[in-house]
Amino acid sequence: MFEIEYKGANSVIISTKKAKIVVDPKLSLVGIKDLSVKGAIELLTEDRFAVNGSGSILIIDSPGEYGIADFDIRGIPARRNLDSEGHSSTMYRIEIDNNRVGLIGNIYEQLSDEQLEDLGVIDMLIIPVGGGGYTLDATGAAALVRTIGPKVVIPIHYADRQLKYETPQNQLDLFVKEMSAPVETVAKYKVKQTLGHLTQLSIIEVTRS
Repeated sequence: MFEIEYKGANSVIISTKKAKIVVDPKLSLVGIKDLSVKGAIELLTEDRFAVNGSGSILIIDSPGEYGIADFDIRGIPARRNLDSEGHSSTMYRIEIDNNRVGLIGNIYEQLSDEQLEDLGVIDMLIIPVGGGGYTLDATGAAALVRTIGPKVVIPIHYADRQLKYETPQNQLDLFVKEMSAPVETVAKYKVKQTLGHLTQLSIIEVTRS
């Protein structure tokens, strides 16, 4: 069993009974308190989202293969959305209890065949949808979801009155309309077994520390 919490921007916490991953914890970049990484694995889609490993057991910030606690993690290089060339972001595939979670940061929407092959089969996809020239917009995110074909989609990085983004972000509703999939809203997304086959859009309510 594991669960996923959404904290705003690209910040997500993935927890099992034994271990915890904190994704992109530097929320002070958008005007609120950074997440604690004490005793957790600090997972970064970009270097600038680090909190310098304050008590973390491991910092993962680049492509490669990592196995720790309940997680098997693969980092895949990606081009950042605002960059004209080069790889400056990292996507991740995280395997937990026979479920495969895809974690997409602020990337260019068109992935190569090699990148898609490295991601492999994804059961659950966590993907930014706010656009504004900063990250994937609703249309680009929905197109990438259809290409990857996950069973569950968890949208992140959309308009939030408490956050001060570098560029204005679109409302979540735009992505919901683009997806036209069954929607559920939960405080935490909990996985107790291997997921089924129906594509579902799960909105995780933002929780603040």
